[in-house]
Amino acid sequence: MIEIVNLKKSFDEKIVLRNVNLKVYDGEKLVIIGRSGCGKSVLLKNILNLMQPDRGYILVDQVPIKKVSQRDLFYLRKQFGFLFQGSALFDSMTVAENIALPLVEHTDLSPKEIKIQVAEKLEMVGLPGIENLKPSELSGGMKKRVALARAIIMNPKYVLYDEPTTGLDPIMAANIDHLINELNDRLNVTSIIVTHDMQSVSRIADRVVMLHMGMIMFEGSVEELHTTDNPIVYQFVHAKMDGPIQPKPLKY
Repeated sequence: MIEIVNLKKSFDEKIVLRNVNLKVYDGEKLVIIGRSGCGKSVLLKNILNLMQPDRGYILVDQVPIKKVSQRDLFYLRKQFGFLFQGSALFDSMTVAENIALPLVEHTDLSPKEIKIQVAEKLEMVGLPGIENLKPSELSGGMKKRVALARAIIMNPKYVLYDEPTTGLDPIMAANIDHLINELNDRLNVTSIIVTHDMQSVSRIADRVVMLHMGMIMFEGSVEELHTTDNPIVYQFVHAKMDGPIQPKPLKY
């Protein structure tokens, strides 16, 4: 379990996270929603200890990541896979080299063993046999799948997704959502997904958290999300504008 306790993070005078308290339970798919700039990605970076909180702490399997040694921190990070919003593939490397990079850097596996694991993960994400292609030869959806294969190559316990369906057409977005569900069950991982896509939320979430101005404004099921009487949450979920837009007069 991941436990976030009284987490506060600011940049200069701007407070991004305000005393956030949250538990992420083993095996669940927790979706974090909220408007741009509300602190979603900053929260993910704090969980990975890529940022240090100003106040509060995070426990990963009851271990406070702020207090561990550098060696133990590396071990903890190996428990996490991360899918970046833009996939973050290296253009100069092949698909196989991109996926294999964590194994090359952090294990003593032989090239043959690495090749087998790369092929296995590509099979899992539905892209067998594309090891020798370059990222420039892939569609946006294929890049996401390759990046996901890299995220799970170390067999992590937790997988973090930062806007996994951004830039994808509705059909490919649905495919990525299906893949998140499938991998969560097949690999027995815990997933934390940051997204603006409300259709994705309905397809994948076991539980939903909404951040607003750095605070947790809502926590509950998808059904509770859609039936809440909280005006801020309702406005976001149903894409309601802050106020009516006055149409501009037509010019002839």
